[in-house]
Amino acid sequence: MSVTKSAGDHQGAVALKLDLMSSPKSTKELQNKDPIFLDARSSETPGLEKSKGITGFQTLVHLVKGNMGTGILGLPLAVKNAGILMGPLSLLVMGFIACHCMHILVRCARHFCRRLNKPFMDYGHTVMHGLEASPSAWLQNHAHWGRHIVSFFLIVTQLGFCCVYIVFLADNLKQVVEAVNSTTNHCHYNQTVVLTPTMDSRLYMLSFLPILALLVLVRNLRVLTIFSLLANISMLVSLVIITQYIAQEIPDPSQLPLVASWKTYPLFFGTAIFSFESIGVVLPLENKMKDARSFPAILSLGMSIITVLYIGIGALGYLRFGGDIQASITLNLPNCWLYQSVKLLYIIGILCTYTLQFYVPAEIIIPFTISQVPKGWALPVDLSIRLAMVCLTCILAILIPRLDLVLSLVGSVSSSALALIIPPLLEISTYCSEGMSPLTIAKDALISILGFVGFVVGTYQALDELIESEDFLTISNSTIFSQ
Repeated sequence: MSVTKSAGDHQGAVALKLDLMSSPKSTKELQNKDPIFLDARSSETPGLEKSKGITGFQTLVHLVKGNMGTGILGLPLAVKNAGILMGPLSLLVMGFIACHCMHILVRCARHFCRRLNKPFMDYGHTVMHGLEASPSAWLQNHAHWGRHIVSFFLIVTQLGFCCVYIVFLADNLKQVVEAVNSTTNHCHYNQTVVLTPTMDSRLYMLSFLPILALLVLVRNLRVLTIFSLLANISMLVSLVIITQYIAQEIPDPSQLPLVASWKTYPLFFGTAIFSFESIGVVLPLENKMKDARSFPAILSLGMSIITVLYIGIGALGYLRFGGDIQASITLNLPNCWLYQSVKLLYIIGILCTYTLQFYVPAEIIIPFTISQVPKGWALPVDLSIRLAMVCLTCILAILIPRLDLVLSLVGSVSSSALALIIPPLLEISTYCSEGMSPLTIAKDALISILGFVGFVVGTYQALDELIESEDFLTISNSTIFSQ
């Protein structure tokens, strides 16, 4: 948070929605009734209609936009945790590996589409058929668990995005409110900032809860289209303003460490893989293309652009603010109305995006739960689950109010599994019975092992940071205003 996955931000939001929503029966019925179902549910894919198909350029735009979320705003702090040399190099390597894993997923999905004569295969079903194709009888008999595991990690990822969003909303609004009396129109002469004490950041999180609760009760996806458009516009404008600011007046970087402490590197890994979590978008986008034969080339180009953007924002942000970089780079912007408006724009964008990210786990959990109750209870149960889930994300955000640690936890736990661990294992199980070179098997095993190590160490380090923090329970704000 693949601080913002828009995400993708949204760090994978498009793919996750399109991928998962194809499974539940209630969703399929809704698709038949609502022709823009696939379009409206994601802020990243307006106009993505299967009947017409999308061009290669549109696919590229959707792929890039699907990664532009809160995650990119946390990359400068991630680079700090790795070092000014190690950080960008690691982002380059992770971008290459993430792109390679996406190609693996596409290749395996195409393999099973040809074998089973199906036009489309989503992430979960690709993993299930991959296990069925493995030589192990035990894996074949338990292949359905592969689909369940993917669904589980997608739920964790999306709810994690929602938690990140709540922390982001609270931090940025708190900072704007506390500095409002000192905010000026002169961005180049902004030295003295007198903060006006306000309520605890956790109370800001609670203040957003009624708004979020009302938003998640909106079940008409046509209505959500306007939220998608508003989120895209506000985030795009914000990123342009942020980039032009951090590219100016970069101080001498000689004091910055080339390689940071190995103890903080796992936090870098979690945040970085959170930002690269967009593997769910590849199969739905390929399925919507007029000519899917060019998709691998477009995927490579799109991931190259994304990687360059991530390295640029991460490195420039750390160079610009050095050791004072905050969990979200928006918290380092000057105290003038131009840059305060960036925070407000991003607040609007993330607020609009929350309900879109929330839709994925809701569409997995709610149809299953409704099928277990009498028909007359369907609507009350639906609404109750939505309210319970939004309250859960708020509670989790309050319990872990540090934005950088939320990003690292979500990235380490679920994003590493979806983006790094599962795809290489999927390739082995899919093709091992047909013959694979030892080099390919060794390569896939190495990627999965690296992903698993990142999963374990990143999760441990993020939790350890929370446990060792003496002011964890008394912290009034997860970030400090940069003067």
